[in-house]
Amino acid sequence: MPIRQYLQGHRVDPETARLLGVAFEMALVPLKQRREIDPLRDAVARKIIELAEKRDPERLCDAALKACQPAIVADPNALPPPASPPVLPDT
Repeated sequence: MPIRQYLQGHRVDPETARLLGVAFEMALVPLKQRREIDPLRDAVARKIIELAEKRDPERLCDAALKACQPAIVADPNALPPPASPPVLPDT
């Protein structure tokens, strides 16, 4: 599980490590983050570890994404700004 590299210094039992790994993998899917070295990947892993007391991969995934959302996720359905009315030449 790729989250193991972020667990250095954290004491977790094998089941918790498994749950953290599942949450981490789930969080990376919508973010499409596949690179091994990536600041966003690191931030998500740190947030999941921080929230580990919840012990629920789905909630961990949702909480980590919500925490990072303002900085990383834009609204794909956002409306474009209104167009300015055309400037007509004086006649």
